[in-house]
Amino acid sequence: MHHVLLDFPSRVCFNALRELHLFHVEFKDEASVCNLLYGCPRLQDLVVTQYSSIDVETYTIAVPSLQRLTIEEDSSQDMYGGGYVINAPSLKYLNIKGLYCIDFFLFENAPELVEAKINDVSEIDNENILASLTSAKRLSFQFTVEVKYPTGGIFYQLVFLKLRIDDINGWNLLSFMLDSSPKLQSLKLYGSCWEDCPVGWEWTQPKCVPECLLLHLETLVWRRYGWQREDEKQVATYILKNARELKKATFDPTYVKPEELEKRREMLNVLASVARASTSSHLVFEPVGR
Repeated sequence: MHHVLLDFPSRVCFNALRELHLFHVEFKDEASVCNLLYGCPRLQDLVVTQYSSIDVETYTIAVPSLQRLTIEEDSSQDMYGGGYVINAPSLKYLNIKGLYCIDFFLFENAPELVEAKINDVSEIDNENILASLTSAKRLSFQFTVEVKYPTGGIFYQLVFLKLRIDDINGWNLLSFMLDSSPKLQSLKLYGSCWEDCPVGWEWTQPKCVPECLLLHLETLVWRRYGWQREDEKQVATYILKNARELKKATFDPTYVKPEELEKRREMLNVLASVARASTSSHLVFEPVGR
């Protein structure tokens, strides 16, 4: 369904429906949202694409059978307010993109969650997504809002983490995730666009080496590696010095002008000379020609 206004004063009945795409669908009220979704007892795949949740104050998605959920908002529209409440205990895949200027996003614990992708999430007053994702095996994050770190939250199942270093959380989110993900095997980082280290971004070395570095991390991929930034060099050096099971580390350095190529080459050589905890690890710089 797309570009329509729906009014469901009572519960509908779509017993056989397993997949539903709502493309810029507006609802008359919160009850209409609930009555539609309550009437889909076998729904497994839900995609919600809209300008904003402004048409209803609380957009509730409570579907026990739901396994895949995608929510994407259009940031080009100047709309504010409202939010989401997600209750889907069978959820396995979650994809959130473009949540701008909403008041809240409440996500109940999903014990069967396999993978979650959270991108372009900003300006949420009480955002606390991390606490509900601790069962995931694969996570991808890009936050432009300060993240709240759950007390005692451990990602026991997490084996893959993709993280964009942003200008709000700096290195704090990476430090938290390394310390809270004892079985992490693969780490993919996207460096900041800033050439210089902003104030407050300084890397603080953990008091204890995270368990994932000592026992499990096998691959590191770092896109937009800021070879000229001291904080990024410190983080890269720390991982190489402590990741005992590392098999391959790939660095994709940021672009430089032709006259800076030699300086970058020298900096990368310094990183390559770091005494690595894993003597069998393979270090790759790509693409070296740009």
